[in-house]
Amino acid sequence: MRKYLFSGAVLSAIFSGIGVVRATAAGPRDWRLLLMWVSWAASMAIAIGTVADETKRAELTE
Repeated sequence: MRKYLFSGAVLSAIFSGIGVVRATAAGPRDWRLLLMWVSWAASMAIAIGTVADETKRAELTE
């Protein structure tokens, strides 16, 4: 679990999620807001996948 929480990619995705939440609370609700959430979810999935792939590669080289 620590490898996910302390990864730079995951931390970046979490902080960008804070911005999306603020935009949701303050801004208008239109199609761009939906795209922001989809983009955030995709970046979070890519970050988690990257950490999992790096872990798997490290285990194979040992």
